[in-house]
Amino acid sequence: MKTILATIFFSLFFIACSTKPVEEPKEAKKQLTAKNSVFDYMNGFYDDDLDLALDVFKKACEKSSKKPIFENVCINANYYENGKSFFMHNFTPKVLVSNSGDLGLVTGYYEPLLHGSKVKSEKYKYPIYKLPKDLVTIRNKDKYPQFKKFRYKAKIVNDYYVPYDTREEIEKRDDLEAIVYVDNEIDLFFLHIQGSGRVQLEDGEILNIGYAGQNGRKYFAIGKKLVEDGHISKENISLQTIKAYFEQNPHKTKEILNLNPSYIFFTQKEKTATGALGVELVEKRNIAVDRNYIPLGMPVFVETKNPITKEPINKLVIAADVGGAIKGEIRIDYFFGYGKKAENLAGVMKEKGRLFLFIPNI
Repeated sequence: MKTILATIFFSLFFIACSTKPVEEPKEAKKQLTAKNSVFDYMNGFYDDDLDLALDVFKKACEKSSKKPIFENVCINANYYENGKSFFMHNFTPKVLVSNSGDLGLVTGYYEPLLHGSKVKSEKYKYPIYKLPKDLVTIRNKDKYPQFKKFRYKAKIVNDYYVPYDTREEIEKRDDLEAIVYVDNEIDLFFLHIQGSGRVQLEDGEILNIGYAGQNGRKYFAIGKKLVEDGHISKENISLQTIKAYFEQNPHKTKEILNLNPSYIFFTQKEKTATGALGVELVEKRNIAVDRNYIPLGMPVFVETKNPITKEPINKLVIAADVGGAIKGEIRIDYFFGYGKKAENLAGVMKEKGRLFLFIPNI
């Protein structure tokens, strides 16, 4: 899940910035349309593994079939084994187009592996916290409109709601319950960005860690700050260059990380990474989206490129996740999977992409 997450690198570390100064002009609002297309116009559609895409769609239907738009087509999916036949008979492709064209931004995210212990020690001293007992969600939103900017997250102090603690304040507390402790503060920060991951204990046991909640504070892009201060060039900003900066400047770690007041809480899960849709994510077959433009459960054909080899990525994927920085008309985060190879790809992914929504015919 993208928590909120869920990950997400170019957007999370550079694009997703803090509130702009009032004197700056507002960017003109883009107009988005979904123009009718045909299957023949999608590069590589007939070469894709559409049977696998159908399997992933069926898995998504476990949750998305409750939505009226997918109810009938999810029922139909049960009668198909041939992916090509299913998608061509049950959907109409429509390409997303804004007033700046039909190309948008495709970034990447992955499921990280951390190393940890259930017991705090000098080596394993960075906690992965459970959802705090004093974190509350304000239900009466009309009565407390001032908490909208805090996503209606708060704690109660002297019988009054106050905004929940920032990252810096949370890390100074000693009364929160940890699931596990890990050995690397930077890897933990990236786990917060991804929203889920795995932690390997010293005896080889692996814990699946998933998103449980957030403190309500707005995300601040530390990568943008590193670019503004001249530490990393705009062209080179990536997970890898940000990690390299901290390795070379460990004394700056706390200062920079605390610029981002957002904090993620976790829970231990039986399943590996699950998205906002509530189903396990499938490597290179799921994406995180902005739900204002693409509903969860929607099949989307993606035309983009591998960030390293520049070879085409033309795949039918399913929208199953969201992310705090995945905002915009033609904008997705591509799930690369689990492990170091996935991290290497996701960390540098910031390619242009074209998106075809598959609109159910029934």
